[in-house]
Amino acid sequence: MAARRAAVLGSPIAHSLSPVLHNAAYAALGLHGWTYTAIECDEARLPGLLASCGPQWAGLSLTMPLKRAVLPLLDRTEPLAVEAGGANTVVFEGGERHGYNTDVPGMVAALAEAGVIAPSRATILGAGATACAALAALRETGLMSAVVLVRDQARARDLLAAARRLGIAVDLRPFDSEVGAGDLLVSTVPVGAADFYAERAWLTRPGPSAVLDVVYHPWPTRLAQAAARTGAVVVSGFDLLLHQAARQVELMTGVKPAPLPQMRAAGQAELSRRAPLPTR
Repeated sequence: MAARRAAVLGSPIAHSLSPVLHNAAYAALGLHGWTYTAIECDEARLPGLLASCGPQWAGLSLTMPLKRAVLPLLDRTEPLAVEAGGANTVVFEGGERHGYNTDVPGMVAALAEAGVIAPSRATILGAGATACAALAALRETGLMSAVVLVRDQARARDLLAAARRLGIAVDLRPFDSEVGAGDLLVSTVPVGAADFYAERAWLTRPGPSAVLDVVYHPWPTRLAQAAARTGAVVVSGFDLLLHQAARQVELMTGVKPAPLPQMRAAGQAELSRRAPLPTR
């Protein structure tokens, strides 16, 4: 297979683990000459960067704030990405830009791997693009309603629009509301934003039975540690990143299945390398 290029775009992006995962996949698949890099790119630069991608480009991965911004720049968008209101993957094919959302199948696969297949209830923290993907993932598990905790309900318009397209009923509540006992809790907020749940969620009554925290570094988060102490199932952001990246590899290379074990090993080794040294 001829040498090709791919990259992850975002701002900031230097921290991204995606190059490690994708390049490990290329090596395992014998795709010599394929390269995957990280490129700093904000919304203003996105149109020009897309236009500059020539025939050597296989695809792009997108992080915030580009998942929504890319939609009007695509020639074709899969229905799932339209419903979720964001595409995190662009595949260049036949001179066109095709958009996909691999966050949704990645989330479903990460939960299923941990044994969370059919949750009875769910609560989502946050209302950004990843929260919209979480709604779509919940629909895939059979849930047609969810509680969403947000700091500012006025900023949840995109999420509510996605919920309408997905056919999911959303109950918006203040960010510091209680999480239902036995719920699947999906935290889509940045590092530290969910720490207060670690201090109170399981103190006075049963808390969530499973937690998916999209953070992958530093790990474990305080939320994940608190959940694990109670015996709740814990799914990390690394699990999500791994499975969505595997789907991206398949879309960009056309080779299935993606080499998940090699990608996992490379990602875990890099996270271990990044781990802070113990203090004395």
